[in-house]
Amino acid sequence: MAIKLMQGNEACVAGALKAGMRFYAGYPITPSTEIAELSAEALPKVGGKFIQMEDEIGGIAAALGGSLAGLKSMTATSGPGFSLKQENIGYAIITETPIVIVNVQRSGPSTGLPTSPAQGDIMQARWGTHGDHSIIALYPSSVREIYYTTIRAFNLAEKYRTPVILLLDEIIGHMREKIEIPENDTVEIYDRKTPSVGPEEYKAYKVPQGAIVPEMAPFGTGYRFHVTGLVHDETGFPSGNEQVAEKLLNRLMDKIEDNIEDIVTYDEYMMEDAEIGIVSFGAIARSSMAAVDTLREQGIKVGLFRPVTIWPSPEKRLAELGEKLSSIYVVELNAGQYFLEVDRIAGKKCRIEKYGKFNGDIITPEEIVAFIKEDRNA
Repeated sequence: MAIKLMQGNEACVAGALKAGMRFYAGYPITPSTEIAELSAEALPKVGGKFIQMEDEIGGIAAALGGSLAGLKSMTATSGPGFSLKQENIGYAIITETPIVIVNVQRSGPSTGLPTSPAQGDIMQARWGTHGDHSIIALYPSSVREIYYTTIRAFNLAEKYRTPVILLLDEIIGHMREKIEIPENDTVEIYDRKTPSVGPEEYKAYKVPQGAIVPEMAPFGTGYRFHVTGLVHDETGFPSGNEQVAEKLLNRLMDKIEDNIEDIVTYDEYMMEDAEIGIVSFGAIARSSMAAVDTLREQGIKVGLFRPVTIWPSPEKRLAELGEKLSSIYVVELNAGQYFLEVDRIAGKKCRIEKYGKFNGDIITPEEIVAFIKEDRNA
């Protein structure tokens, strides 16, 4: 058993390497820069490649190219850089190019507070790129969980041929914790499905019978196909046909929405007998957990629901909690972005309240306790 004191951003790189990342392209930006630095150091040692591009748009574009060439690829950024990557996130969705995009969030808008924590990109992760689409976004809350969730991000990207967004925040990206990694770790590693037919029969976007995504041939291996951000048919060439467009876009959404049970994960703390729930994620879930302990000591039955898969949202479980609980408090480091989703799902049956900050300061357990007690006594 290897026991290390590891930074969150460092755990992200370690998890990516374990998952098989062999190409990284990006541009340094606080507070994600350590991910680029450590990737630059580690990738050449395992036969991988690192390239620093001229800007954030070039970073994700190059990473997409690396993936199309057959390498598991990642890029990392924060705030303004995540905004710049949105067009190519849409390109990754429609071309079904697997890639992991790490966003270590910081305060905004614009340059904002570069070294201060925030969770202000929750809705941008869901709807930042234009058009109707589904997306997978994961949000770990500890250094250990960053390691394993990064592996899972790669697995989901490869399995569903889609971009996966790994949301961190400045706090968990920069914090250091003890992490235990088994030397013979048997964690599942998923690799993309390569063609089962020869080059002459291959259609890049034809889904084999019984499968959910097309097989993917790496560029340069004798398989020729066209890649475009336009609506396309099974050959990859553009089409303006309405039926082709409807079939493609429905399939791109269905491959995620029809596999919610495989994709969505969450964690619960003291929810068995809870009468009041807190919904939090990332670093603020840690404050919320401490608040639950304090409120329990005072005889208030509170529990924590922590979505690890932010998108698609854990809608089924949130709806169940709405039926069971008297109140749900959504505590997040923004003005109330995930509150909107929780209220949409559970608000018809349960009172939903929000508590947030967006001034660059963390939400403390004491603030959560005070807010919930004041609201209950109002």
